[in-house]
Amino acid sequence: MIAQLRAPLLFALVALLIIGTGFLQSWNTALYILNMGLISAIMALGVNLQWGFAGLFNIGVMGFVALGGLATVLVSMPPTPGAWSAGGLRILLGLALGAASIVAAIAIWNRMRPGRGRTLAMLAVLIGGFFLFREVFDGGVAAVEAISPATTGYLGGLGLPVILAWPVGGLLAAAAAWIIGKTALGLRSDYLAIATLGIAEIIIAIMKNEDWLSRGVKNVNGIPRPLPYEVDLQNSAAFVDRAASLGLDPVTASTLYVKLGYGLLFAAVLILILVLAQLALNSPWGRMMRAIRDNEVAAEAMGKDVKRRHLQIFILGSAICGVAGAMMTSLDSLLTPGSYQPLRFTFLIWVMVIVGGSGNNWGAVLGGFLIFFLWVQVEALGPILMTKFTYFLPEGSPLAQHLVESAAHMRLLTMGVILLLVLRFSPRGLIPEK
Repeated sequence: MIAQLRAPLLFALVALLIIGTGFLQSWNTALYILNMGLISAIMALGVNLQWGFAGLFNIGVMGFVALGGLATVLVSMPPTPGAWSAGGLRILLGLALGAASIVAAIAIWNRMRPGRGRTLAMLAVLIGGFFLFREVFDGGVAAVEAISPATTGYLGGLGLPVILAWPVGGLLAAAAAWIIGKTALGLRSDYLAIATLGIAEIIIAIMKNEDWLSRGVKNVNGIPRPLPYEVDLQNSAAFVDRAASLGLDPVTASTLYVKLGYGLLFAAVLILILVLAQLALNSPWGRMMRAIRDNEVAAEAMGKDVKRRHLQIFILGSAICGVAGAMMTSLDSLLTPGSYQPLRFTFLIWVMVIVGGSGNNWGAVLGGFLIFFLWVQVEALGPILMTKFTYFLPEGSPLAQHLVESAAHMRLLTMGVILLLVLRFSPRGLIPEK
């Protein structure tokens, strides 16, 4: 009976923590935690799909989240005037030539007989293709980045509704996962982790340095949103009158309205993904994936194509992370490639999955909400708690001052302590896999 009530009680506790934040701090903070908790729960579901279902140790989550963010720029931002005519088509031609060179080199390697001739032919194609690619591509990049570099300097997007960027972010991440999976999924778990982390860093490096694509470290501001801007609501007489009837000032009302709207959208996406994940978990496909996770050799002996199934679930989990990345960028209305750090978008997501309970979709969702709540509140409550703990020290003590000033930066310590406590007292997570 207690085991059956465990999950509802834990979710009720997290709900009370968020509601308490609204009463004790502010509803803006509570809704921010709610919205980012929803996004974090979706990311945790993607990682749980890979690790909990199939045992794939992917620590390149950051790269797939970043690709989702890039999708919002490519889909929803308006095209930069004159960029395509100046060098856009030349960039596409250069990329096509680079891809064709790689395909040609692979064809030569597969069709020619082993020997010096095959090696020389492949090297000639690769080297010649590289110089041809750079000759065409670099000129297009220079022309595009020269167009108002302070405000644009990139190709822009398609000017479509930003909601469409969410599934496109999933498709972009899935395409990258297919490429990565075809080359890296044959590696053992620890080597797979190293490979995915390195590839994620490559993705971030491209986004930081290729200004024609994402403006690099200059960031993309003003990404269209699925909901109106707060300023537009504050200038609406009907909205101001409605807020006044509720006893709210227009600024507070507009902020709460927008955040509640995001919460409903994100909750709809989370529910859809959670339902699909639960159906997959309880299907014959889900049982097969868990069998492969538990014993690959036995599953392969029973005729299961282990590599193909690993590739399937790696693509699915990465696509979910890409959708979450697009949602987060839509919430911020800002793409900042420099903000994608492994600590925030890989380590923290893994903590959510481990603490919540790997192999259990409900556990991943719980971990997403709980860990993000603690991640936010440690910075806010740390100085207050440290002041209480150091009250016995003399007034003006350098040690007390240092501890209070450092309390806001104790997130890593807090996450480590939580992880150790859960692994010690509930090794399979707060809501373990059945």
